[in-house]
Formats: sequence, structure tokens, C-alpha cells
Amino acid sequence: MNKWLKFSIPLLLIMGLVLTSGCARAGYYPPEPTPMSPPPPEEFTDKGYPNAGGFAPEAINTERKIIKTGHITLEVEAIAEAIDKVAEVADELGGYVVSSHKSEGEKRTSGYITIRVPADIFDEAFNRLRQLAVSVPDESTEAKDVTEEYIDLQARLHNLEATETQYLALLEKAETVEEMLKVQQALSNVRGQIEQIEGRIKYLERTSDMSLIEVGLKETKPLAEYWNASNAFRGAVHGLTTFGRVLATVLMWLGVFCWLWIPPLVIWRRRRRRAKS
Repeated sequence: MNKWLKFSIPLLLIMGLVLTSGCARAGYYPPEPTPMSPPPPEEFTDKGYPNAGGFAPEAINTERKIIKTGHITLEVEAIAEAIDKVAEVADELGGYVVSSHKSEGEKRTSGYITIRVPADIFDEAFNRLRQLAVSVPDESTEAKDVTEEYIDLQARLHNLEATETQYLALLEKAETVEEMLKVQQALSNVRGQIEQIEGRIKYLERTSDMSLIEVGLKETKPLAEYWNASNAFRGAVHGLTTFGRVLATVLMWLGVFCWLWIPPLVIWRRRRRRAKS
């Protein structure tokens, strides 16, 4: 009995180790990498910003990101000329035209033009635009601080890039096709998040560096200029045409329904003649 126990115990231990190793290999999952928290970049050294992402700096410093937008309505003598002048102002200040539009009306012509100018000369751009107008009936500005969001995105991007590095290391250690596919799927998800955050960061940088100004344009004219011989003649022709259409419509209706009104008219005239005779 003792000899049987001495022989069977080692055998059972060996079989248990083999089975455990095989099960572990069959159910392999890539370990979830722990995002690294490397020391913060040199630019995050000032105090005042909250801890973001995987960073643990005592202080964070970055240039404030302010998105400035404005709207101004200009009354001008000529819309087309004003659009060209607004575009010139944008170009001279280092900006560019985003879009423009002009519409013709019966009494007035209107239009708008949207431009972007460097944020540090936003006020100067407004002053230059005011000088182009006969009057400025409306204007407004807005400033939105996105610094906190920008810092948080930078921190999340740093941590995702560190996670991506760890997944790449796991991919090199994968021994089977199944292991490689699982790591690549996780790597693809991380890469998608990185691209999304990078796009948002670029948008915040672009919109904070270049402010948006929407310029509405209205044409103003003296009251005397609203009447002229050409407009009066066109109005008279239009009125005559309208009268002719109405008259033709009435005659058509009378012709179509003549069987209703002609017999009573004939009978009435005959009776009238008989009464006279």
C-alpha cells in the first residue's frame, strides 16, 4: 500500500500540471495593460489646473485656449463693394474668408461674409470693419475658455499612447494567431480613441488661434432713390398685364357658362318688347 501511494502521488501531480497548462493556453486573453504614468512634460509646471488623465503633476501650465466669435451688422452703400473690402481686411490682418453670399431684393440688396482672423487682433478687426459702414446697427462678441478641456484631452492622449505602446509589446510576444487577433483588436480600439482625441485637439487649437467673425451687410439708400422712371414704367406694365389676365379670365367664365345666362336674357328682352307694344 505504501509503495502504491509513493508511486501514484508524483504521477497525479504531473498530470495536474499538464492539464492546468493546457487549459490556460486554450483560454488565453491578452492582459489588460495598465496605463503608464510617466513624468509630465516640461510645459506642465505651473500651478492652477486640475489633475487630468494619468498625469499626476503638482502643477500644470499651458497657454490659455480662448475661442472668440463675433457678429456685426454693417449698413453700406454697395454690398458687392463691401464684401470685397471685408475680404481685404481679413487678408491684411492675416486671416481668410470662410464664406460669402449676396442676395437681390425689390427694394434692398443684402448679403453676408464670414471671416477668420488671428485671435490676438480680434478687436482690431472689429474696428476695421466698423470703418467700412455708414452705420452699425448691431454687433456682439463671445469668448469661450476651453483650456480645461484642452489639458484633459492632452492627458488622455498621453495615456492612450502609453497604452498603445504596451499593446504593441504584447503583440510581439503573442505566440498564436488567436492571441495576435485579440491584441490587434484591442490595439485598434485604442488607435481609434487616439485619432478622435487628436482631431478634437486640432479643432480647439485652430478655433482658438483664428477667431470667427460673421459680417451681415445691408444696403442703405436715400428715400429719393427708391423711385425712378424705369421702376415706375415696369410697375405700370405689370399692372396692365395683371388687368388683362383678370379680364380674359372673366370672359372665359362667361363663355363657358353662357347656357345659363343667355336664355334668361333672351326671355327678359322678349317680355320687355311685348310690354312696350
